[in-house]
Amino acid sequence: QAQLVVSGGGLVQPGGSLRLSCEIFGRSLRDYTVGWFRQAPGKEREFVGASRRSSGNTYYYAESVKGRFSISRDNTRNTAYLQMDGLIPEDTALYYCAAGQTILSAIRTEEGYNWWSQGTQVTVSS
Repeated sequence: QAQLVVSGGGLVQPGGSLRLSCEIFGRSLRDYTVGWFRQAPGKEREFVGASRRSSGNTYYYAESVKGRFSISRDNTRNTAYLQMDGLIPEDTALYYCAAGQTILSAIRTEEGYNWWSQGTQVTVSS
């Protein structure tokens, strides 16, 4: 019933920055929590951050990215953003955005979301 399209991935040098965009189609972004996840080769998909609908613009971050990544959202554009600064090689992964009517206890889990984008590749290398 909804489509999420993520864009903005690419190749950057260590210490560089990248901004990912996630646009939802078929639904109003203001009605949903938006989550960000990533998966590196041979590793499990992991939570990156989220913007929670139920409490307005409340943001959550994984410890591994806290202080380096920043989430924002523009409900008028139905678009969420993931600003990534101070990128390190360990950030290299396929990045996904997701949306759902997520309860607080599930905000960091894949099961908490209804719709998923395809991944966009982020590669951090010198």
